[in-house]
Amino acid sequence: MTPAVNRAGPVVALLLATATPAWAQSGDAPGNRGPVPPAVVARDAEGRVTVRAVRVAEPIVADGRLDDPVYREVPPIDGFIQQLPDEGAPATEPTDLWILFDDRNVYLTARCWDSQPERIIANEMTRDSRNLWRNDGISVVFDTFHDRRNAISFLANPLGGLFDSLVTDENAVNTDWNTVWDARTSIFDQGWIIEMVIPFKSLRYQPGGAQTWGINVSRRVQWKNESSYLSPVPASLDRRGILQISAAATLVGIEPPTTSRNLELKPYGITGALAEQQDTPDPRNDFTGDAGFDVKYGLTRSLVADFTVNTDFAQVEADEQQVNLTRFSLFFPEKREFFLEGQGIFAFGDPGGTRRQNARPSDTPVIFFSRRIGLEDGEDVPIRAGGRVTGRAGPFSIGLLNIQTGDSETAEALSTNFSVIRLKRDLLRRSNIGLIYTRRSRLTDGDGVNQAYGADANFRFYENVNLSSYYARTDTPGFDEGDASFRGRFEYTGDRYGAELEHLTVDEQFNPEIGFVRRDDFRRNFAQLRFSPRPRSVRWLRRIIYQGSFDYITDTDGVLETREGKARFELELENNDKWHVEYTDAFEGLQEGFEIVDGIILPVGGYNFGDVRTEYELGPQRRISGRVSLLRGGFFGGARTEAAYQGRVVVTPQLAVEPRIAVNDVDLAEGPFTTTLVGARTSYTFSPRMFAAALVQYNSSNATLDTNIRFRWEYQPGSDLFVVYSSGRDTGLDGFPRLQNRSFVIKVTRLLRF
Repeated sequence: MTPAVNRAGPVVALLLATATPAWAQSGDAPGNRGPVPPAVVARDAEGRVTVRAVRVAEPIVADGRLDDPVYREVPPIDGFIQQLPDEGAPATEPTDLWILFDDRNVYLTARCWDSQPERIIANEMTRDSRNLWRNDGISVVFDTFHDRRNAISFLANPLGGLFDSLVTDENAVNTDWNTVWDARTSIFDQGWIIEMVIPFKSLRYQPGGAQTWGINVSRRVQWKNESSYLSPVPASLDRRGILQISAAATLVGIEPPTTSRNLELKPYGITGALAEQQDTPDPRNDFTGDAGFDVKYGLTRSLVADFTVNTDFAQVEADEQQVNLTRFSLFFPEKREFFLEGQGIFAFGDPGGTRRQNARPSDTPVIFFSRRIGLEDGEDVPIRAGGRVTGRAGPFSIGLLNIQTGDSETAEALSTNFSVIRLKRDLLRRSNIGLIYTRRSRLTDGDGVNQAYGADANFRFYENVNLSSYYARTDTPGFDEGDASFRGRFEYTGDRYGAELEHLTVDEQFNPEIGFVRRDDFRRNFAQLRFSPRPRSVRWLRRIIYQGSFDYITDTDGVLETREGKARFELELENNDKWHVEYTDAFEGLQEGFEIVDGIILPVGGYNFGDVRTEYELGPQRRISGRVSLLRGGFFGGARTEAAYQGRVVVTPQLAVEPRIAVNDVDLAEGPFTTTLVGARTSYTFSPRMFAAALVQYNSSNATLDTNIRFRWEYQPGSDLFVVYSSGRDTGLDGFPRLQNRSFVIKVTRLLRF
């Protein structure tokens, strides 16, 4: 059972977009205007769902129990529909849902019936842990502008673990974003109950009184490997189904406040000690103290301005180490809070997509990459002040950013100004076009001004057809030509069949200095086909995947640099386990020598080699889960064997260990070498808002041993206490871990809402 879609051709729909009634653009039928009280849900003949929010006179007491009178007076919303394993069938475990509101909050309550409550999987409490997606849980998305493409998402599991994120264009998901909200849960003898409390001040929405929003709610029954939705979504989306905002139900009756101010002030204070490597064996501790603040102000209910002064990111968790056996740079995601809200608006050229685990890193340039601000060659650069405006104005998404950094002797960085302008315009039902401009300007002697500008278009038709393209140029002093990049991409993501075609060009002097370019001076052509049936005759097997791809990359003069063909066979089991085997036939042409590790240089030439990789993924229903993989084959004229495990060991719902190990044994004509990456994240969660975690990592490729220990207590929603210890040690000198740096900081933030 799938939601109705607009079958009009793209040209006709584009011409009619401004004249078509709002209900036609959104997919809401005029005959389905919503349930008539006291009813709270209505479904039309085509499966579209409309639900009604109910105003309550008194605030709901959120305690995970259905004690408030409204739960007896208002009938629940039910009738969830399976996405998997039996698309379109009623959910096998019923869910009762209430959507309520008052002048300050939206309340979402669910009673999750379970025929075997003793099998409920709930073993994670840490806020924003990705493992929450591997537990039983309730997810809700609010499309507050009812544009059928953007939303705010909230997830909680039966232990009260919280996860929130921003969804942009049904594709890009900002999982590091946080806002103020709460949830309370309880488990009873026939299932579990959840009450979410989401302040209107934590949401962005249109000005005015009574409104129409989009909403979808997902229920995950992990022990059955079953997903069901309030408004059905296609099985082809698998666990990304909650991102299909165009398939959401219509929420009527909601009345956000119209007169409340939206002003937030978040000051911080920090103190600590820092020790750098010294000639003496006992480095001196330098004690520091500082303060700063962030301000958030709602210019309108849908357009928000953020300001930051003397920004500090000491509480951010360390990056996970990676082993790099390529000649290209590694990409690390943004984790700093100030840059997270509105991150999806600044995304350019549809950088999301459906890439698999362990897929080849993307060669698509990132025009704006916020980690270029405040960091230089891994060293912190002080951010003196900055401002940002993000949000919506009618059919437009707007992103404006300006940041001023200071001088840094340790990073050898000069005072620099960073500016970004991003504008997108919604088209048709799920499409958009946009422009971007970035500028990096050093205010003292330096390399002058770098600019980048581009246009992109993303078209989505039916359920599974995606077309995207961009064209961008840069302007750098001393670079006169060959400074453009172009990409065109077609993707069909059906459940049974899939296809992808892409062309990407990056000129030699394409240089967005507030961006990330993994590879330059190349043209890439890529094709991929997939056949993935769901056999009904084998009870333990959910899906079989046959997939083949071909990647062909030359430089801009047509000289072959990379050719890669892959054939993949995968089994998805009903018990949540997965297994695949993949064969790769590759060619790499080196036009200059490449130092793969210290002291081993691969000479210029062409290298043909192939390898086989197999992986087994253990489902989260086990106390020990994760992925075990083995690779064996050729490698630049020699041989390579890689064995790896990345997983999770659940000791108790509060205590978990996530070990990670990868060993590469490489035998080349230029000499053999072995790389070892070992790490473990251990976390203990005192409550959903208080946890301690330790991340220890050893990477032999750069001879480092890193430790990051963090304690976080959200003592009230939006206000935190952080205690962080970090150290880095060099193991290159006879394996002795010599201290390079060490820090200990205490940071307190306080959120004030007016």
